[in-house]
Order: sequence, then C-alpha cells, then structure tokens
Amino acid sequence: MRIHLLVNTHRLDAIEAARSTVNALRARCASIASDREAAPLVGVDALGTHELGQADLMITFGGDGTLIRGAHICSPYDTPILGVYYGRFGFVTQCEPHEIGAALSLFFDGKATYHERTMLQTELWRAGKSVASLHSLNEAVLQRAATTRMLNFEVTVDGRFLTSYPADGVLVSTPTGSTAYNLSAGGPIIDPSTDVLVLTAITPHSLGTRPLVLGPRSVIDIRIETRGDALLSCDGQSRLQLLSGDSVTIQKSDRVTRLLTLDEHEFLNKIHDRLFWYRREPPVGD
Repeated sequence: MRIHLLVNTHRLDAIEAARSTVNALRARCASIASDREAAPLVGVDALGTHELGQADLMITFGGDGTLIRGAHICSPYDTPILGVYYGRFGFVTQCEPHEIGAALSLFFDGKATYHERTMLQTELWRAGKSVASLHSLNEAVLQRAATTRMLNFEVTVDGRFLTSYPADGVLVSTPTGSTAYNLSAGGPIIDPSTDVLVLTAITPHSLGTRPLVLGPRSVIDIRIETRGDALLSCDGQSRLQLLSGDSVTIQKSDRVTRLLTLDEHEFLNKIHDRLFWYRREPPVGD
C-alpha cells in the first residue's frame, strides 16, 4: 500500500502530526513517501511531483491551500486525498487531527467513503492556438494587473454573447471554490455535491452585474475588450500574463478530486462553524 504525504512545513503542528502518522503507517507496513521539502522533516523518502501523485492515498497536513496543491498532483491519477485540517478556514479539508486514526482504519478496511469534486479546465488561446491548458479545483480568474485600470471583459456562454463586464476581473468557480475567492467577490455559496459552474465579476462597475450559476456542460469564453495588462490564475497555483487578443475558454474538466470523507454533512457543519452562523436564542421570558 503506497501512502504519500504533503505537509505544510510552516506549521510545526502539521509536521508533528505527519511524523506521528508515519509511525502508525509503518505499523501497517505501508510504503510511505513525501514531497521533497517535508521528507527530511518527517523521516521518509522524497519524491518528485509526478511520482508523488501515484499512490493509493495521499494525506495532506495543512489548510485548504495544501489540499488544493495535492489535488493538482493527484487528479491526473485519480488518487484519493485525506485532508487533515491544520489551517485557518478549512472548507475543503475533510479530517480533524483527532480523526486521523479513524480515517486510516476505514481506508485500510476498505470502508472509506469518497466524494468526487468537480474541477475546471481552462484553455488559453493565442493567435488561434491553445498555448496553455490548466486544471483547477477552486476557480479560474482573469483580472487586471495592479498597475492597470479597470478592464472590459466580454463573456460568451455556449457560443452566445452574454455581456461585457467593466470590472477588475472575472472568475469562474466550482462548487468547492464557491467558499474561496468567489465568496470574497460576492458570489453564492454552493453545496460542493452539486454539479454547476459559477460566473462572478470582481468589483464590477455596474449595478446590474450579478453572479450567475450555470449548468455543468456550459462552455464559457472570456476575452478582454480593452487594452491593459491582465493575468490568468488557476487556484493561485499558476499565473500567466494575458496579451492583447488572447481569449480564455473555461469548462468542466474531465478530472475530479476524490476526497476521503468521514461525515456526509461536513459541509453544512463547516458553514455553520466557519462563518459563525449561530442560532439566536430567544430572550429570557419569551
């Protein structure tokens, strides 16, 4: 059984948890390896990115950023991920630190439950040719550079012109990514078990601009109408400069991120806890 680890090395508690988990995995005679940065800290063999994704299970120790990095590594191989929460918000991570033992028992006993999360595929077109193809778990973002004024983004869906956004940017989000940049930009929170795409303008200069939820087979084309420096970013893992005349096509990817989960209702619990949605207690005497 091959178990690979991805660790946020800036958190001592994540490193300690990884070390403890390594001991537990060795007791089960698992083959263990980690990314090159964490390997000497947790005492296992180091692997490059491509080899790291080829495993029976990846365990990430960190926040959502660490898990998203794991998704980029694992999704080409359909490798499941157990995300152990050592971060701030933790909307995507599935496992609290004290639940690691229970999660591993389910995995080794063949009783684990997995959720498949929708991903995006983004194509960057230049002079009629695809020059980059990127996959993302959270979102794809087109936005102006820091020194550029507001831009106009022409949006077409399924070959039909939709609108031109005068805005700082436009993003397309998955349900998983709805609680990330999309939420900060005023987009809706979407249950990650649904199969939709969310189109959201970033600080639009128009009162009529609203987020739009689209079907899973939608193909979204975005072109910058005005001149200015702009960037394409997918999950914050890559940043590509857009040139005048470039266009971007965003649609559902044929890849998915498989997450080992312990609680069927974990998303609702996280929304309640992370966003401080508490029940209002009636005044005494009512």
